Amino acid sequence: LLLDLLPPGVCNLLNPAAIYANNEISLGDVEIYGFDYDYTLAQYSNLLHSMIFNTARNILIEQFKYPEGLGKYDYIPGFAIRGLHYDVQKSLLMKIDAFHYVQLGTAYRGLKPVPDEEVIELYGGTQHIPLYQMSDFYGKGPSLKQFMDIFSLPEMTLLSSVIDYFITHGIEFDQVHLYKDISDAIRDVHVKGVMYKWIEKDMEKYILHGDEIYAVLNRLVNHKKKLFLITNSPFSFVDKGMKHMVGKNWRDLFDMVIVQADKPNFFTDRRKPFRKLDDKGSLQWDKINQLEKGKIYKEGNLFDFLRLTGWRGSKVLYFGDHLYSDLADLMLRHGWRTGAIVPELETEIRIINTEQYMHSLTWQQALTGLLERMQMYQDAESKQVLLEWMKERQEIRSLTKNLFNPQFGSIFRTFHNPTYFSRRLVRFSDIYMASISCLLNYDVNFTFYPRRTPLQHEAPLWMDQLCTGCMKTPFLEEMVHIR
Repeated sequence: LLLDLLPPGVCNLLNPAAIYANNEISLGDVEIYGFDYDYTLAQYSNLLHSMIFNTARNILIEQFKYPEGLGKYDYIPGFAIRGLHYDVQKSLLMKIDAFHYVQLGTAYRGLKPVPDEEVIELYGGTQHIPLYQMSDFYGKGPSLKQFMDIFSLPEMTLLSSVIDYFITHGIEFDQVHLYKDISDAIRDVHVKGVMYKWIEKDMEKYILHGDEIYAVLNRLVNHKKKLFLITNSPFSFVDKGMKHMVGKNWRDLFDMVIVQADKPNFFTDRRKPFRKLDDKGSLQWDKINQLEKGKIYKEGNLFDFLRLTGWRGSKVLYFGDHLYSDLADLMLRHGWRTGAIVPELETEIRIINTEQYMHSLTWQQALTGLLERMQMYQDAESKQVLLEWMKERQEIRSLTKNLFNPQFGSIFRTFHNPTYFSRRLVRFSDIYMASISCLLNYDVNFTFYPRRTPLQHEAPLWMDQLCTGCMKTPFLEEMVHIR
């Protein structure tokens, strides 16, 4: 019966190495490619997360004088997901959908879930978070913070662990101070260069897919594309990483390299001028009147960058992993095309490709359709059947959520709505993919067409609308020969 419900073609596997389009874009129109560095060109092993967690935890104990009992807490891989919101005043870590509703069952205080009834009571009898409390253009609101980068996974886990310790031991704490202390401890790991030293010491261990990065960059240069790099990381760190991935002459591939750019301020603050670095990374003092190929620049701002290069509008495609810091300003204020790097996409697609997921989702949708059509029958027997269907539907929804993450589910969906993260992903990126190496699967003149998803009042007319878009998505078996 279940197989009969599956639309034709739905069993084709989606390719985790495909590129997915939110907006139509032709690579043939792109003349200039820009890149962030961390988690864009350089993909890092998850081993970093436990080291960030442990170091920040020790900073809390040794420098902030937090209880030594926190030392018993270790990093929990897979506890949190990217895109979650944290309510500082209520000490709640939770997933919110595109309509500002908390997904019930995904609100945690410490390491324990908060009952749905309590969540609703905390927000005045509703699951809805008012607009004025939500995160702003850069993911920060008056009381809610959205965790958007991959480095925030250990921060969320540390935050939850510390709260768990305080609650378990009956220790009162100020929510604002606790959040700030943990943010400062995590920031110290990055700002003081501790993380950079770990990576530099064992790049083979921490940097993934380095050989594919060279293939991407070299291919673009061979097709006469201009390349530039804008990163917040320091030159010495980027230089060592790029030499590891691309080779000692990596700078020959780039027309511009800008380090310690201070994004997102780089895109909005006109005041910081560019400064040139010599080959050893030392600052030069001369005024910058042009950006020269092969030179390294520090700080600066996008307005001077545009003035000195003339690189404007849709002929520029910039890739980054942080939707706010890397992509939002470029798309909305400057008209650049943008590509989001979402490493979680690979794992989520592999789950979507499983028979368990497809069957669970299909039966869930079938039950939803039955509930919608049969709700007008109000006799006692029909009501009982409807209640049983509703219970079964809820059980399947929870099961489907747990396939992705037992605590918070998929980063892209709540039970049925897109997540707040998905909403931002669609708004701030023309295309998105698991890694930069996905570009190797496509011709340099390839045009990406987003699926025409029917609006609620429109009828699905084409097969790609009926079967989750698999006909418009590159399949595993079709992509092998391209790569």
